[in-house]
Amino acid sequence: MWGDPLDEEAGTDTDAETSSDAAPSSDEAPSSDGGSEEKGELTIGGQDFTEMQVMASMYEQLLSNAGYDVTTKLVTTRDVYVGELSKGNVDVVPDYLAGMTDYLHTLENGEDAPPVSTNDPEETLKALDPLVEEQGISMLEPAEATDQNAFIVTEEFAQENSLTTLSDLGALGEPIKLAAPATCEGRSDCAKGLIEVYGIDISEIVPLEFASAQMKDALKTGEVQLGETGTTDGSLDSLGLVLLEDDKGIQPAQNLIPAVNSDFLEENPDVADVLNELSATLTTEDLTNLNLQVDLERQQPEDVAQAYLEEKGLL
Repeated sequence: MWGDPLDEEAGTDTDAETSSDAAPSSDEAPSSDGGSEEKGELTIGGQDFTEMQVMASMYEQLLSNAGYDVTTKLVTTRDVYVGELSKGNVDVVPDYLAGMTDYLHTLENGEDAPPVSTNDPEETLKALDPLVEEQGISMLEPAEATDQNAFIVTEEFAQENSLTTLSDLGALGEPIKLAAPATCEGRSDCAKGLIEVYGIDISEIVPLEFASAQMKDALKTGEVQLGETGTTDGSLDSLGLVLLEDDKGIQPAQNLIPAVNSDFLEENPDVADVLNELSATLTTEDLTNLNLQVDLERQQPEDVAQAYLEEKGLL
């Protein structure tokens, strides 16, 4: 990853060294021999971190191949691109199911409104549908691929304390410093859930970007004991970091899902066919491998995206 799928503040979650090396914001996708006739302009938005860079590039290449003149504009926060999507200044966005659901729910009902997402994708999509309808947004088909927020420790810390789950960390009974975005504090999938559900003694939240190199460095130096990343983070093994299992299920369904401006979709229904075909193909394992190629192998997101689409026969 990636980004904090739920964190509209995270340039995530967007954010981080994982996102700093390549930002595929461009006015042109790689050329394709199979392109269709021109169908007009199309703008893709989204958050600027590795996973979304790759997803946006896949959308760009597929839609360019379908005949659209595509521009991609990635930003750091969900509130920016959702507002632009609602207004029609952005036409298409790759997003996360629960992230979009709970963001729009709090937008409508206030920041203190409890989350309406669950760990069931169908239930979460039902909660999302009326929320996006009011914003003039349509959701396409969710992918099997999911990228939930997750919490990591060093392999050494896990071995010394026999940790494999978040419940194990709660049972440890020691003060824990957590590296995470500042918005983590009140979220049920972050500090609030760690404290209330797992009984973890979070003594301090050190404000570092989701999945960032800085967060991982803070873990390795011992500045913090716990960090927030995503389940598709491909860098963990090489850095000596391990995920702690969310054994009590505080993370909601974060399936990748395309969001489209409703007026644009009505005028261009073929966009749904193009993006739904990708959603039907993409798996969580695919996401992890794509992230790894960018973050560890230092490949460019657009190259990784193109190779995947060609491998799957989508381009």
